[in-house]
Amino acid sequence: MALKIETVTDYLKQVEPTHQLAFTQLRELIKSNIPKGFEEAISYGMIGYVVPHTLYAPGYHCNPSLPLPFISIAAQKNFIALYHMGIYAQPHLLKWFEDEYPKHSPSKLDMGKSCIRFKKNDTIPFDLIKTLIQKMTVNDWIDVYEQAFKPPIKSKKK
Repeated sequence: MALKIETVTDYLKQVEPTHQLAFTQLRELIKSNIPKGFEEAISYGMIGYVVPHTLYAPGYHCNPSLPLPFISIAAQKNFIALYHMGIYAQPHLLKWFEDEYPKHSPSKLDMGKSCIRFKKNDTIPFDLIKTLIQKMTVNDWIDVYEQAFKPPIKSKKK
């Protein structure tokens, strides 16, 4: 039976003891460095940092009842994951991160489109993540999101 995760506290209670310290450190790093306006919430079953509807009323295009996601963190069985939509949406930010990663961690970069997986807790590049977190404000993210993901408004032909 899967645990029902409704709050950040619920999520933290289910983190494996082997990931507890690194995951907590990652969460605290994000909370203390993310630009103003983002809110911590449970988003897609993970701890997420989202643009609330009070700042972006349309919400997420895939499900407008949800706030616009930006960053999420998850503690999986074999790794800790950081999802950063900015590196998915902005090739120059992805390139910067890929170039900087080897300077900050001895581990090989393991990532998907927006997911960065950390299999070894002691090689998480916290300083690099701190810099990444600070690179995009709420307004920056909304602008990038609207350009990259939001479907264009169709004009009426006369």
